[in-house]
Formats: sequence, C-alpha cells, structure tokens
Amino acid sequence: MNRRGWIGSSLLVVLVVGAGAGLGAWKMGSLRKAEAAAAAQPEPVEVVTVAAARAVEHRAAATAIGTVLALRSITVRNELPGTVQEVALAPGQVVEEGALLVALDVSVEEAELAAQQAEAELAETVVQRLERATQNRAASELDLDRARAERDIALAQIERTRAIIARKTIRAPFRARVGMADVHPGQYLNQGTELTTLQGVDDAVHVDFTVGQQVAAKLHAGDRVDVFAAGSVQAISASIVAIDARVDPATRNAMVRAVIDGAGDAPAPGASVRVRVPVGPPSAAVAVPVSTLRKGPGGDHVFVIAPDPGGMARAHLRQVESGAMVGDEVLVHAGLAAGEQVAASGSFKLREAVLVAVAGAAR
Repeated sequence: MNRRGWIGSSLLVVLVVGAGAGLGAWKMGSLRKAEAAAAAQPEPVEVVTVAAARAVEHRAAATAIGTVLALRSITVRNELPGTVQEVALAPGQVVEEGALLVALDVSVEEAELAAQQAEAELAETVVQRLERATQNRAASELDLDRARAERDIALAQIERTRAIIARKTIRAPFRARVGMADVHPGQYLNQGTELTTLQGVDDAVHVDFTVGQQVAAKLHAGDRVDVFAAGSVQAISASIVAIDARVDPATRNAMVRAVIDGAGDAPAPGASVRVRVPVGPPSAAVAVPVSTLRKGPGGDHVFVIAPDPGGMARAHLRQVESGAMVGDEVLVHAGLAAGEQVAASGSFKLREAVLVAVAGAAR
C-alpha cells in the first residue's frame, strides 16, 4: 500500500509540474505574440503647433497707480459777501480768460464811487485854484499841500471802491472748463462760499504717482513712462518732470510727476490711471507665446521640437527661467535660444522624446 501511495503522489507531482510548464510555455508564447504585434504598430504621434523663440530687448518695469491733474486747477470762491446778480456758470463749458462767471450786486459800491468821483473833481478844482492863488501870494503853501492831500485821498477812495467792485465781479483767471455749480441770481453768498471748480484747458496734463524709494532713486527728469487709462491697453507716453525730494516716512514711497503732451488723448483730470515705470537698463531676453510655457514640480519648462537622427520631429523637455509677461508673450531669460522651435497649442499632452507632427506643416 505504501508503494502504491508513493507512485500516486509522484504521478500527481509530475502532472502538476507538466501543467505548470505547459502554462508557462503558453504564456511566453502569448507575450512574444503581443510584443510582435506591438512592434508592428506605428509609434503614436502628437499633433501640435509650434512657435519660434525670438530675441527681444526687455527692461524691467514697476507699476504704480496715478492721478491725472490739469496743469492749472482751482476752486472758485467769493472774496466778499453779497447777493448774486448774474451767473454764467455752465458745467462743462470752456470759458476764456477774463470771462464773467459770477457778478454780485454792486449798486451800493457804484453809488459810493459816483460820490467819490465828485469829491475828487471838487478837490482837483480846489487844488488848481490854490495853485493860482499861491502864485499871486494870495494863499499859503500849507493850504495848497492840504488841498493836494485831500485830492489824493479822494482818488485813493475811488481806487478802493473800484477794487471792491472788481472783487465782487468774479472772472475766469485762465482758459478753463467749468465744473459743477449751484449758484443762482438773488442768492446771498457768505464770504468764501465755494462756487465751482475750474480745470485748465491746456495742451498737456500732469500725472502724479508714487513709487518705492528704490525705484525713485533710479528715476531722472526726462525719463519716459507709459500711462494706461482705465480699461485701456493702449499706452500713452509721458515724461517725468519732477521727483519729490522727500520720501514718505510711513510708506517709504516718493511722489513723481510726469507730463502728458497732447492732452486730447489723456484721461480727464482726476481720473485714475496705471503707470508703468521702467527700472534699470534694458536686457536681452527671448519671447515665446504664453501657451508654450508649462508649470511643473521641477519649475517652468517648454517642449523644444527638434529632429532626431532619423529626421523625425520629437519633443524634448527644456527647463527655462521665465520672466514677465508682455501682452500674449512671456519672456525667457535662460534655457532657450532665439530661433528654437517650441510647442505651443497641444504642449500639455507632450512628454520627453515623443514623436510630434506640426499642424499645418507639409507631410
């Protein structure tokens, strides 16, 4: 019985080993067939568009928020109290220098002026008579001097009254655009009441903005800056005319003033604008479309498209040092040379050494 059991066990082992060997041979054959089938399949190709890296000259820039100011801007107030007699304030209207804005009632001053003019005429007549009398020794020099003094006083009173009338007649000191106003005939105005604002209409406007003290130290009068109105991508060139000599101790910023020549293209006074301020000397860089730049754990990279020894175009990952964006392009300061072809649209699906086909290129 033991011999029979041993023979049965041996046969079972032989059967198991034989089955395992057969299964292994079958599996190996399947793998060889799969490898042969894979080798017969064509290499996958990714379709991309390419862009050529181009050399550019770039200058670093800082951005600041500025305010547009008219070259001349004032708030109009009345120097003397009085009742409004005439108003010529039309908001938005451009008035010329010397144009009447507001006239207060000067009827009392005009009456006083007429009386003073009569007194001055009388005093002049007395002076003339005393001069003749003095020549004939009929009057003393003292009487003549007193008469001349009274005449001069009368003339001075006339000038004073005329000055009061002029101060009650408010005129535009320069060519300007009238702001909002709420003044009406018959209204009584206390001294110093705000009447309106005047924004000078000139061929230029100022732009005031602040920059950090490090940036301000590198700026000079005559440097050019770019001004952008709200919602606009079109730059307006401006020239720096003044840099504040004092740095704000709270913010460590310095005030800078630039002028825009040709105010017709400039935003209205009081508008907020964005100012791009160049910093430092220009430097050489390479510009590529933004879509070519990829982000990864290892940093920024692009895929450079270059032919392999067989002449097939392949993608190669290249680490780069990226910089500022300029429009729809990004600047590359290291890792890429001008003229190299980089993958643009479709670069997200690339990997190292993958075969690529350039969209639009001849096959």
